Amino acid sequence: MIDFVKGRVVHLDAEYVVIDVRDIGYRVYTPNPYAFAAGDESVTVYTHHHVREDAILLFGFQSREEQAMFRRLLEVSGIGPRVALGILAGGRPETIIAAIQQENVAFLMKLPGIGKKTAQRMILDLKDKLASVSPGFGVNGGWSLEEDFAPAGAGEGGKVWQEAREALGALGYTAAELDRAWTLLQGTAVPDETVDALMKRALQQLFKG
Repeated sequence: MIDFVKGRVVHLDAEYVVIDVRDIGYRVYTPNPYAFAAGDESVTVYTHHHVREDAILLFGFQSREEQAMFRRLLEVSGIGPRVALGILAGGRPETIIAAIQQENVAFLMKLPGIGKKTAQRMILDLKDKLASVSPGFGVNGGWSLEEDFAPAGAGEGGKVWQEAREALGALGYTAAELDRAWTLLQGTAVPDETVDALMKRALQQLFKG
């Protein structure tokens, strides 16, 4: 099993990054490709090596916590790699754990690809299995679901926009360009929008100049 890859990001796509590891390009599907900046600096991507009859795929993450959460999600009936990737694009591991431990079905249903029955299965199957994903985190760990998923139009943009802004800055956009894009986006805020979705909308504005 390939546990991680380390190399330069040579290509960014809406769904994956390509990592150059000693002149071999690994396509790695990741929750937010734009969080990785293409350039000469080496990055470490923690991976899940997924093998099926018609494909061999690598799914990659910025942290061990994301990697562990991804593997736990695959244990839930009805959740495959693509859905698990979408869930992590919609929320950080701590947020997902909080929702599961608090049995917050309504919140889990806001995640991409998750309906009521799947949300209930997530709670049933994972509630007592998540200590290894984020050690020391519990129901009373102080994590705020509301803060983590502040609507894109709230205050300075909430954590969703702040993460999107950091990733866009890593792509070379200036603070002035990002401020201008955010000004245009505020009037079209989408409740519970993911970082990836917000980045795509911001890029549309940036491409327009």
